[in-house]
Amino acid sequence: MPPLSRGLFAIAGAAAAGGAAALLLAPRFDPPPARTGLSARVELAFPGLSFRRPLFLTHAGDGTDRVFVLEQHGVVHVFPNDPNARGTRVYLDISRTTSRAHDEEGLLGIAFDPGYRENGLFYVHYSAADPRRSVFSRFRRSADDPDRADPASESVLLEVPDRWGNHNGGMLAFGPDGMLYFSLGDEGAAGDPDNQSQRLDNLFGKIHRVDVRGATTERPYRIPPDNPFAGRPGARPEIWAYGLRNAWRFSFDRETGDLWAGDVGQDREEEVDIVTRGGNYGWRAFEGSLVFDRRLADALRPGEAIPPVATYPRREGISITGGTVYRGRAQPLLRGRYLYGDYVSGFLWALEYDRAARRVARSDFLGDTDLSISSFGEDQAGEVLICSFDGKIRKILAEDRAAPDPPRSR
Repeated sequence: MPPLSRGLFAIAGAAAAGGAAALLLAPRFDPPPARTGLSARVELAFPGLSFRRPLFLTHAGDGTDRVFVLEQHGVVHVFPNDPNARGTRVYLDISRTTSRAHDEEGLLGIAFDPGYRENGLFYVHYSAADPRRSVFSRFRRSADDPDRADPASESVLLEVPDRWGNHNGGMLAFGPDGMLYFSLGDEGAAGDPDNQSQRLDNLFGKIHRVDVRGATTERPYRIPPDNPFAGRPGARPEIWAYGLRNAWRFSFDRETGDLWAGDVGQDREEEVDIVTRGGNYGWRAFEGSLVFDRRLADALRPGEAIPPVATYPRREGISITGGTVYRGRAQPLLRGRYLYGDYVSGFLWALEYDRAARRVARSDFLGDTDLSISSFGEDQAGEVLICSFDGKIRKILAEDRAAPDPPRSR
């Protein structure tokens, strides 16, 4: 996740005798050439509600059709999935223990247990300080109020020390197999100086998979025996896939179970990946489809690095926000398409993937939302909603411009 609001780069330096100075520049982005195909506009989903830096939206999967919105400073709100909603309740407040020392830190992810209706369990990823670290914890719903969690119920699953405040990943989600998946970025700085993402002896630059069923205080999770590196000496057994720079958001296709991720680029390309068991997605040998480190790229076996299914260059955006495959009913033109956007340019795309041929069958540039898109989320029915840093939640309304747009992919 980038640290600044849409349309701004911060270039800070020390003035000769007067302290720090900052210069704000507004980058320009070029939309892809106009083509026929789909277009879209966005519309407020809950006009009466506003949030403070909303980072994610989801549902509990318990049949109540409530919406949960996560705010970066450490608060989760809950409210009925009603466009006329005028207020929310605070479901969880861990702002006192959540660090915002770096702009990419905070309460970054939440996932509700598949058995939440019965057991009331959910999981969060947040940043903590002294020392700086990423914390993955389990909480429990209040016994007295279904719209509140019990903040005293926290049980820590995992803490990962972190030298830098950026590239923290942030996503948690339960897969169709009932396992908990979570992401961590390459630890930060720039260019992954320690090549963390390619190494299997650490958790950085990867997506992980653990089994939290039957967890205890002494054993907060188990390693699924079919994890690709379980039992390999020197490798972290939690790893599911590696070679990712900062998979800020990933999601599972409700229909196929495919795991999609948007991986934020370094200097030249943003990428979309379909993540598979044990896959190496190339960073920092590759950035998207381009060589980043020639020595590392030459050291990989032919075909070892899995190429992205789609990329876009920096002239179209500089920080991908991975989305989700639309499986709702309100927008039939979008059904089966992976929706994703760019946090800084505000551009929005829809991608149709041919699973049999393993290629992009169609890609549509839907338009410029003029938003700082922080996340895509789904409600209980599979309708996709967008969180942005203007504090609002929006839905996508698609329109057909006529003929299909040729794919922009590798």
